[in-house]
Order: sequence, then structure tokens, then C-alpha cells
Amino acid sequence: MTDSEPEPTLCEGLAIYPGSFDPITNGHVELIFRGLEVFDRLVVAVAHNPRKQTLFTTDERAEMIRQALPERKGLEVDSFEGLLVDYARARGAHVILRGLRAVADFEYELQMANMNKKLCPGVETLFMMTGERYFFLSSQSVREVATFGGPLDGLVPETVAEALRRKLGHD
Repeated sequence: MTDSEPEPTLCEGLAIYPGSFDPITNGHVELIFRGLEVFDRLVVAVAHNPRKQTLFTTDERAEMIRQALPERKGLEVDSFEGLLVDYARARGAHVILRGLRAVADFEYELQMANMNKKLCPGVETLFMMTGERYFFLSSQSVREVATFGGPLDGLVPETVAEALRRKLGHD
């Protein structure tokens, strides 16, 4: 960047990065940091879906995220129940941030984005590609590796690896 080029500015307002985060992975963490480069405020919103069987409770997942992420200006961790667009509207957010790893992600995410747009036209979905070093990574694959006592180095923050080992009895 030269002296004559303006500094990049953050998008004003609040973006929501929702997910089950069961558990949060290094891919999620990377996306959160990249989201904070775009938006001045970002809420990592842990979804409570009673129809989805999770390893960790909603409160445990939110606490793991808080422990895994350093305090940062504009970053908040919260949880919600019900429709994402209702949560976004209640928070005054106009952007939902979603990560994409592969074509299969896109098909599902596109359906959800279109449904959210139908339910709440004032909320946009922004898709951000996962960095290539985490393209393979999912919470489900991390849970499977952890279940069998496999190494979690480089997959999740160390505090999350410890929580997984405790939960699964691999202390």
C-alpha cells in the first residue's frame, strides 16, 4: 500500500457468525479473525437446536469459544435458540457470516441463505471461503478423531483439545 492509498476500513455494524461449534475448530477460529478484519463487530452465536445431538451443551460450547479466543475489540460470544433471523433482528445485525469449505457446503448454505432472505429481507448472508489449510476440517471429523483418542494438534485450540479429552475420558 502506498501513502496515497486509503487505509482499508471496516464495515460498520454487527455481523453474526452462527454455528453449532461442537466443538470450535481452528478453521472456525481463522474465519472469526478474518471476519473481524471485515466487520467492526462480530458475534459468534452458538446455536441451541434441541433436535441436534451435540457432544457439549450450549453453555459448554460458548465457554470453550471464550477460552479459545483472545479478548478482542468488537468480538462477542453469545448463544441463541430459535430462528437465526429472529436472533439477528433482535441484535440489530444485517449480516450473517458463513464459512464455505466445498461445493457440498455451498448447496446447503445457499438454501439456508435463501430461506433467511425470505424470512427477513433486511439480513444478508456473506460467504467466506475457509482457508486452504483448514479446508478438510469439520467439527464432526474432530469429534471422530477425539473419540478414538487421536491427535488433535493443529485441529482445535489446545483448550478445546483438553475439553474433548476430559469429555471423552481420554485424560
